[in-house]
Amino acid sequence: MKLLVTGAAGFIGSHAAQRFLARGDEVVGLDNLNNYYDVRLKEARLARLQAQPGFRFVKLDLADQAGMAALFEREKFQRVVHLGAQAGVRHSLADPHSYVSSNVVGTLNVLEGCRHQGVEHLVYASTSSVYGASTRMPFSEHEPASHPLSIYAASKRSCELMSHSYAALFGVPSTGLRFFTVYGPWGRPDMALFLFTRAILAGEPIEVYNNGHHQRDFTYVDDIVEGVVRVTDRVATADAAWNSAAPDPASSRAPYRIYNIGSHRPVELLSYIEVLEECLGRKAERIMKPLQPGDVPDTFADVSELIRAVDYQPATPIEVGVRNFVEWYRGYYC
Repeated sequence: MKLLVTGAAGFIGSHAAQRFLARGDEVVGLDNLNNYYDVRLKEARLARLQAQPGFRFVKLDLADQAGMAALFEREKFQRVVHLGAQAGVRHSLADPHSYVSSNVVGTLNVLEGCRHQGVEHLVYASTSSVYGASTRMPFSEHEPASHPLSIYAASKRSCELMSHSYAALFGVPSTGLRFFTVYGPWGRPDMALFLFTRAILAGEPIEVYNNGHHQRDFTYVDDIVEGVVRVTDRVATADAAWNSAAPDPASSRAPYRIYNIGSHRPVELLSYIEVLEECLGRKAERIMKPLQPGDVPDTFADVSELIRAVDYQPATPIEVGVRNFVEWYRGYYC
């Protein structure tokens, strides 16, 4: 297939593009290479992709309406994997406008491209953060996600709602994947594992929020990408059993689906840090801090629907995943 992968120089986007290329797909990778974090890391991810046949890179901002329309018109993509976004819960408190521009306006431009060029299937990244104030565990797609606690979460929930509108109005098949705390090699420098590793190796203290007692459904990037690929191959369809008198948020009478994608094995942050310390062979000096604004105390994914739909089977324990990250980090930075 010919695919557009947005955010191709990003963490998950670069891994997904690699996986599609490995099976012989043609991939056009889009990224604006912004400076939210070290551009050199993005360029290094991109260089790995550009070394492979079947990949072409387009530097473009998702919020560029004319540029996005021209790209879709020129390339005639069969399917779109929309992983580009302004990420980060805490940064969204400081710069909310960038989240509306990239995530809301950018996704609208992607939807318009899919609509006008007859794209067969749009798969896009959402987030576990949309569950917000809910504490009903494990999080289920069949429960409402109506109380986001950050602008980041609100922007991603907006993407889900717009996608449903395009599915209902224009028949654009779309599937949203709510990612749960993705980690692994080539990860983002603003994520906990990256920050902790850098500080511990430098002999600096780490800041542990919520005193380390919150849990996260840490999900290894290879498991995430396997799910992304499988979902891309399964075009969203209408749910014949959908009942408007008791509407299911996970599906619709339009070709629209929402799935959680996580490990289904939540781990307490303190245990996660202990695994990292063992992999590094060093102990961390910990500065305990309260839960930060916009953060949720715990995440726990019910992935039963994704298992039923595409036989998704997350298989990487944190001991293996963290070790793989540490090996990559030392090889890249040390």
